[in-house]
Amino acid sequence: QLQLVESGGGLVQPGGSLRLSCAASGFTLDYYAIGWFRQAPGKEREGVSCISSSGGRTNYADSVKGRFTISRDNGKNTVYLQMNSLKPEDTAIYYCAADRLPSTFQDVCVMTVRYFEVWGQGTLVTVSS
Repeated sequence: QLQLVESGGGLVQPGGSLRLSCAASGFTLDYYAIGWFRQAPGKEREGVSCISSSGGRTNYADSVKGRFTISRDNGKNTVYLQMNSLKPEDTAIYYCAADRLPSTFQDVCVMTVRYFEVWGQGTLVTVSS
């Protein structure tokens, strides 16, 4: 069974940092682009960042550029999202998701919800003083 499990969420003060992890089980992430998405109460799920299967391409939402960094460690079958300078508007449930792409697309990632086939259960991030 293909599973993604997020961890690392919690309560943090504005300006603080958190690192989210997304661990895969039942499959290898080597051939998947990975995306991080978030959903705040009453809002639609939105793309935050993604990383291609090669790791050579990353994309970020404008709202998090310069503050968040996505990375992957295929040896650990895990993807990370380092979040710095957190703001109250970053409060949301954060989900990771996997998008299987042909090898010719190893440097492609697109933050579009419907492209991703495997989803984690989410981890809550709350930014508040």
